[in-house]
Amino acid sequence: MAKAKKIKETESVEVKEKKSASFFQILLAWIIIPLMFATAVVLIIAKVADINVFDQAKEWTSKVPFLEEKAPDEKVEGDLILEERVISLQAEIQEKEAQLFEVQDELTQVKDSNEVLEIEKEKLNEEIEKLKLAQSETKRDFKEIITTYEQMSAKSAAPVITKMGDAEAVQILSSLKPATLASILEKMSPEEAAKYTSMLTK
Repeated sequence: MAKAKKIKETESVEVKEKKSASFFQILLAWIIIPLMFATAVVLIIAKVADINVFDQAKEWTSKVPFLEEKAPDEKVEGDLILEERVISLQAEIQEKEAQLFEVQDELTQVKDSNEVLEIEKEKLNEEIEKLKLAQSETKRDFKEIITTYEQMSAKSAAPVITKMGDAEAVQILSSLKPATLASILEKMSPEEAAKYTSMLTK
């Protein structure tokens, strides 16, 4: 009895092994071998056609939407922050350039006004030089007149001075030497001598 049981068990194991072996053989014969053969044929055709199978596979997979790589949200946010920063820096640069142009315009205006002022200053200096020259000539002429009156006799100088205006007469008399002034005043009438003396003392 025990032998019969063992025989049955061994037969059932053998049947199971045959079934499992036959399933693997079917799978190998009908699916795996034809698939390998088809792959080999495709690779040979691709080689003959000078097609890189791996590049082609990458290209096909990149067209499939669910296989495309998506940038993480952090990268997108970082790019947005960088773009905003670049835009703000560009705006700041434009503002600084505008300020620079304003300062350059102001400098140009100041330079132009300085040139105008320099020209006016030169003109005024020329006028001052002319006036100084005229004044020195006038002083020289006046000194010559005084020298002339001092060389004249008191009798000839007194009537000439009395015919002048009071301001001119006082100016000449105040510039004469005391001895010459005294001799000219002696030759004037007492009224005129008194008038000029009082004017000289003021």
